[in-house]
Amino acid sequence: MFGKWAMELAQTELSGPLAQRWAHTQGVAERAIDVRQLLGADADLLLAAATLHDVGYAPRLAVTGFHPLDGARFLRDEHGADERLVRLVANHSFALLEAEERGLREDLASEFPLLDDPLLVDALVYCDMTTTPDGDRTTAQDRVAEIVSRYGDDSVVGRFIRRAAPEIFAAVERVEAALAAQPR
Repeated sequence: MFGKWAMELAQTELSGPLAQRWAHTQGVAERAIDVRQLLGADADLLLAAATLHDVGYAPRLAVTGFHPLDGARFLRDEHGADERLVRLVANHSFALLEAEERGLREDLASEFPLLDDPLLVDALVYCDMTTTPDGDRTTAQDRVAEIVSRYGDDSVVGRFIRRAAPEIFAAVERVEAALAAQPR
């Protein structure tokens, strides 16, 4: 339902100007395919959110400079996207904590309330935080360390990711446990 549209949109916005971000996006989408059996009817929604989670980095969309908010506004305003999809993109990987660091928490929380679907939210965190910038698999611990080293300890992103790390690790562990419990 959403998958093809999401992939075409993300490719249009990211593949040219942000080749590495596009590679990451493709890897995150692959992780979504890997965990689809956990989500049943929401598997396609997860795939779309995984594919579009970083669309707000596209240069023409970067209004606030906070990609979850910019991406969600783009999806809502220019595409009339499904509300659950928009809320997942807006809040992916504990974005409220970064929004707080940027003074945008109230904007994000009021426009795009957190989705009350813990498994779906955790699955998107898992997909994003177990994928390197180049789209390869990694551990959540290595991904957090990579983000801190790329942005610096004292940057907005560095402060945010250190605050979010315990929640990220817990979300990834919950998804890994759910995957391990699946019949083979």
